[in-house]
Amino acid sequence: MVKGLYTAYTGMINEQNRMDIMTNNLANASTVGYKKEGSTSQSFDDVLTVKIKDQSVGMRNVQRLGVKNPGVKIGENYTDYSQGSFRITGNTYDLALSGEGFFAIEFTNKAGETDTKYTRAGQFTLNKDGYLVTEEGDYVLDTQNRRIRLNTLIDSSITDDGTIYQNGQAVAKIQVTDFEDYDYLGKYGETYYQPIQGAKTIAAKAQVKSGYLEMANVQIVSEMVNLISITRAYESNQKVVQTIDDTLDVAVNQIGRVQ
Repeated sequence: MVKGLYTAYTGMINEQNRMDIMTNNLANASTVGYKKEGSTSQSFDDVLTVKIKDQSVGMRNVQRLGVKNPGVKIGENYTDYSQGSFRITGNTYDLALSGEGFFAIEFTNKAGETDTKYTRAGQFTLNKDGYLVTEEGDYVLDTQNRRIRLNTLIDSSITDDGTIYQNGQAVAKIQVTDFEDYDYLGKYGETYYQPIQGAKTIAAKAQVKSGYLEMANVQIVSEMVNLISITRAYESNQKVVQTIDDTLDVAVNQIGRVQ
């Protein structure tokens, strides 16, 4: 009976983890370029229970009692990289990727360390010095890993391959990078990704769409339905704990009471 408490407890912990992920998805439903997350659950390894030192079957014999499973454990979280819907903005420097790939961004942390991050959030703008930057001020890179600098006094146009034109002349080409296996990408913040050891870059087939933004791929209705399901599962485990607790209370304080 006590083992049932642990089984229900692990179920509650698992549902709480799922709840945290779903609420984070809902909180970022309007975040440009956000990719929703999901979670998996795993069963603890089954344990074979046996009797030992049971004289009724002989001291050298082992009597099997059956298989016991202590409940569920949290599995791996994953990211859904499916394409989000496009929103028309009409802004030249608002860019969306149609297909698989990421924009390359020069990111500098608070310690002054600089490396390359990748993102699907293409809400770019020109800063006062003419550099193409993200909303956070990080620099967008070209195919030569250089910062893209444009003339702020001249209108620009951007083609599907990421080439930026000013006065009919190609002045830069936006870097779009893809990866062989997204399992080797780690999240950094809400919309940045960083490659981990083993990541391999490949040529991206995505098209750059100027004047559009890719919205989060979160389906609000689906997430709300999942939240209701999670809440009910959590409440069910709570009731199991309460029932076992009441039964133990009777066993300890009433049946075992000395008259």
